[in-house]
Amino acid sequence: MTLHSLKEATPGPRWQALFEATWPAYRAWYLREGSQTRPDLATARSHLTRHLPELVPTWEAMLSLAGGDETAARMLTQWDLPAFLPGCSQAVVTGESPALVRNYDYSPHLFEQVVLSSAFTGRKVIGTSDCLWGLLDGMNEDGLVVSLAFGGVPGSAPGFAIPLVVRYLLEVAGSVREARAALDRIPVALAYNLTMTDATGEAGTAFVAPGRAPEHSPAPVATNHRGRTPEDPDHARRFRSVERHRHLGDLLKRSLEPDEVAEAFLLPPLHSRSYSEGFGTLYTAVYRPLEGRVDYRWPGKTWTRTFDAPDETTDVELRQG
Repeated sequence: MTLHSLKEATPGPRWQALFEATWPAYRAWYLREGSQTRPDLATARSHLTRHLPELVPTWEAMLSLAGGDETAARMLTQWDLPAFLPGCSQAVVTGESPALVRNYDYSPHLFEQVVLSSAFTGRKVIGTSDCLWGLLDGMNEDGLVVSLAFGGVPGSAPGFAIPLVVRYLLEVAGSVREARAALDRIPVALAYNLTMTDATGEAGTAFVAPGRAPEHSPAPVATNHRGRTPEDPDHARRFRSVERHRHLGDLLKRSLEPDEVAEAFLLPPLHSRSYSEGFGTLYTAVYRPLEGRVDYRWPGKTWTRTFDAPDETTDVELRQG
């Protein structure tokens, strides 16, 4: 697996190259259930304009680079995308130098493999790209860090895909408190746990789901179920969500340093090699808001990125367990 780190303040030739390289696969995924199952452009644009207006200028710039393709315009709003359910583990380590540590567990064939450093709305943001401008996890220059994990509750409804919600929070909020306030007004399509921290060390997890008001908790850990008792026990059992959650809690009780916690994320039960089942750990990320850096880690390898780091690639070997 080759990861690409790109630095581009606003969409330009680097983003256009990413679009051209990935659009055939994204288009096939977006239309896999038929074009009529996805919202028309007027509907998708209206929701983006109503709920995430700060992102509209960037969306319009991307449309120009995408050649005005209508299907791309619809998909890039991330309104009512096809469902995807990644498994993840995430925890905030508090102390003098807070950090958010997370594992992203999914199929390597469905991973964009891009770390994007940008300033779409003027605020520097770095994170792991998904759906061309959404983020699986990320941090802004004010020190806010946000990471997503599937929330384990069945069902969907019209709403935004969570990667664009993570992007939006990092564009408009500078603290956990501001991010919570922004979440209260954004409709989401599926259930997710968003774990957050900021430069002050405040931490918590927001559970968001279609048709429900966000539930804000001070819990510094999350896996793939809501609260303590899974609403979908079969899904939780399949992905060992409760086991991983308990392990995270035990780790934080030991008052470990961020690097020590990160080492634990490279081992079972947090680290998974079930890549053929779509549940392999693609990376461990350690976000350090006071230092403005993120360390991507794999067994025996660390790759550090900052807001101003130049473009770079790194190769990683993933081994099926």
